[in-house]
Amino acid sequence: MELLETYRRSLAEFIDRVEQVSPAQWSAPTPCPGWDVRTVVDHVVSEERWSVPLLAGRTIEQVGDRYDGDQLGADPVEAARDAAAQAELAAAHPGALARTVHLSAGDTPAEEYLHQLLAEHLVHGWDLAVAIGVDPVMDADAVSLAARWFSRHVTDYQRDGLVEPETEVSAGAGEQDRLIAAFGRDPDWAP
Repeated sequence: MELLETYRRSLAEFIDRVEQVSPAQWSAPTPCPGWDVRTVVDHVVSEERWSVPLLAGRTIEQVGDRYDGDQLGADPVEAARDAAAQAELAAAHPGALARTVHLSAGDTPAEEYLHQLLAEHLVHGWDLAVAIGVDPVMDADAVSLAARWFSRHVTDYQRDGLVEPETEVSAGAGEQDRLIAAFGRDPDWAP
């Protein structure tokens, strides 16, 4: 399945960037207003941890406050690796993508939820890359898939305050820059 394979690559790409964070960079600013590198990674790790019980059919109420607070502990890289491995297993479990996921926004098809997670990995992976000064180029197939998906949801995300207003890019901007701009980020952002 294209979506599952692309999701797997987005996980691997995000973890690759986490592994490049130097000890001094965890408090570096990112394109996410008010979020440093550690906060971005913790956010994604939390999303990945949530995905395991949600893809198994559990409700938010059943999960409770298990994933409140810091998810990175003393070894953020290992925490991120573990969360990604568990999230990948959950998504690949037979029947997982045929389920309905019980999100705070309402019941959602699992494939739709996986698109959301894919976009999280890409956009926050880009945030992380530019914050720590590594190559921010993302998997082109993942960018295309996320861009097609997000084009149908950008208005909802903006209305619900989940993204900043879209930033302007040149007419000749590539698909990655257009996706980043649609998520309210400046593709030329630098620390």
